[in-house]
Amino acid sequence: MNTKKTYAGIEEKYAGIDRAKIVLIPVPYDGTSTWQKGADKGPEAFLEASENMELYDIETASEVYKEGVYLADAVTENSSPEAMVDVVHEVTKKYIKKNKFVTIFGGEHSVSIGTIRAFNECFNNLTVLHIDAHADLRKEYEGSSCNHACAAYEASQTTNLVQVGIRSMDAIEKTIAEDDKTFYAHDMVADDYWMENAIDQMTDTVFITFDLDALDPSIMPSTGTPEPGGLLWYETLDFLKKVFEEKNVVGFDIVELCPNPTEKSSDFLAAKLYYKMLSYKFTSNEKIDDYQDDTIESPFNQLSKFKDDGEY
Repeated sequence: MNTKKTYAGIEEKYAGIDRAKIVLIPVPYDGTSTWQKGADKGPEAFLEASENMELYDIETASEVYKEGVYLADAVTENSSPEAMVDVVHEVTKKYIKKNKFVTIFGGEHSVSIGTIRAFNECFNNLTVLHIDAHADLRKEYEGSSCNHACAAYEASQTTNLVQVGIRSMDAIEKTIAEDDKTFYAHDMVADDYWMENAIDQMTDTVFITFDLDALDPSIMPSTGTPEPGGLLWYETLDFLKKVFEEKNVVGFDIVELCPNPTEKSSDFLAAKLYYKMLSYKFTSNEKIDDYQDDTIESPFNQLSKFKDDGEY
């Protein structure tokens, strides 16, 4: 009898849906990428690397997996970009409504259209923090609004979009980007206060979409479209830690790992980044410290943040 795989090989007692505070949804989709293919193999490579990672985080002195991580069934819909986005939206929203801290690992960045839509429908006054090399602000590309090049367009129209690390865009995207909420890599390198300035542009409730090509190719070569001049490891962690400390991060996705069988460091970096983000979430929010009290319904106080649309 086959036993279902758990995230990072954690014990079953931490991996069940009833026990887990965290849900991880893999989305192995790569239907619209236009250069290097392989992002559909990203979730599998990420999960394999996670099994070979130490689960004690030195910086936060925590073992966040003990909060419980449920590895959901992968979203495998690939008949069209639109169909994939619809299923991602539906599945993501289902787990948000279960009052879980929902995380998604893609797949190419078009996956995030569905995740952002779900979070925006569930949370008031949402900021989408988009960390990426590319603006992804095309309204449509190659005949579809669900292309990876359109990943942030809907968010730009329906949420408070803050973009960090941008260093590649089309001229039409420059007309859509908001200058005070767009932090370009060439400016960030000379600005000691970009982190604080970016956080100042955010509302209290934040969803993070993290495209791994935001990172410099020297530390993250295995992406579909690597761009020079990206973020480095410790500045990225410093920024993320500040966001988790100062804002209510209600979920995140990580996308665009394009694994290379001869270069495993990128897979491991993705695994470590995911785990660090969980560690920051569960050690920076004082509200979770009292969760041992069984009368407390949620470690995130999410229900009070849900949009009042009669569904919750």
